[in-house]
Amino acid sequence: MSDFRDMDRLREKLGSIIEYKNKLFGALYGAEPVGVGALVEKCARYAERLVPFTTDTTELLHEAIGAGRSVLFEGAQGSLLDLDHGTFPYVTSSNSSSLGLPAGCGVPARMVEKYLGVAKAYTTRVGAGPFPCEQDNEIGQYIRDKGNEYGTTTGRPRRCGWFDGVAVAYGVKIGSIDALALMHLDTLTGLKELNLCHAYEIDGKSTTFFPANIDRLALARPVYETLPGWDEEISEVTSFDELPTAARDYVRRIEAVVGSPIEMIGVGPKRSQTIVRT
Repeated sequence: MSDFRDMDRLREKLGSIIEYKNKLFGALYGAEPVGVGALVEKCARYAERLVPFTTDTTELLHEAIGAGRSVLFEGAQGSLLDLDHGTFPYVTSSNSSSLGLPAGCGVPARMVEKYLGVAKAYTTRVGAGPFPCEQDNEIGQYIRDKGNEYGTTTGRPRRCGWFDGVAVAYGVKIGSIDALALMHLDTLTGLKELNLCHAYEIDGKSTTFFPANIDRLALARPVYETLPGWDEEISEVTSFDELPTAARDYVRRIEAVVGSPIEMIGVGPKRSQTIVRT
């Protein structure tokens, strides 16, 4: 975007590298060479449309913070997809946890007043990789169907399992999470019993900290505790005290296992179906 603001300088930059790139793309892909003039012309059309909507976002954010304005940062993807702290190589190409915030926008982590983590009342994973709590059975299918756990674009079914307290506690620690929003609690309605993983057993030893080595994670066996489920419909519940006793106990036990208070609870897909605990 910065290059689009100076097309003469962009032409110089493209001219210095295009010969090398043409050789590279030609050798690898059999691509036809691209001329500097045609490329600059294309970029100029992009710049004309886009430059009016660009700015130095780091400056913009610091000006807003300095003026006392509220700034909301939204993370994308899950903590375990973090390039450096996730289940490598089954990760994305960036820091997707709150650890990526300073690098991504130039705002130091300590300038953020509150970190709100988002977790489901069960666990899901997309694609390959170790998944200790996966339920490749009728329980997993029940959660998948009830929670509509299918890819938005591809329709690919997500892998589903019991709540993994070890993984979520890890996300809480590395993300400096102050409080959690626990979503999809309504998805678990109708299950007679709920299993909650509070530790892993690896090579005969118990651990409550998520392993850094993916091969170690593949050896992990979840240590479950069983809690009663509930049959009552909760999608219209608007306060924590109105939830069934078993649902409240489940939420409180998750708080204890992951070490973070749960301030918001999702009982349906609508914004109005979010319980805010005060």
